[in-house]
Amino acid sequence: MHFGAQLGVAIQHHFGGGVYAKETHIPAGVVLTQHRHQFDHLSVLASGTAIVEVDGQLRTLAGPTCIVIEAGKVHSVTAVTPVTWYCVHATDCTDPDKVDHQLIEGGA
Repeated sequence: MHFGAQLGVAIQHHFGGGVYAKETHIPAGVVLTQHRHQFDHLSVLASGTAIVEVDGQLRTLAGPTCIVIEAGKVHSVTAVTPVTWYCVHATDCTDPDKVDHQLIEGGA
């Protein structure tokens, strides 16, 4: 999903060695919409405080911390404070315009 137009969310894409990291800067109060992936992936809360919902279960996290989001689990992130969040995936795709479509179930 492209969140760049969503309430001041800023995204940077990082590719290297078959790994993709999506760096997302989320203003306080903004929710990244729910979605799911076909494969497990790492999510890193680099800074800030966020509420993470995974299949209806809420957790409040303070960065820095790293969690695993399991394949098929619907998840969303709500920034309590300004947040820097990374989603890290194994993929050979290096096109920022196509990578979400390949990684998010149902496309982006």
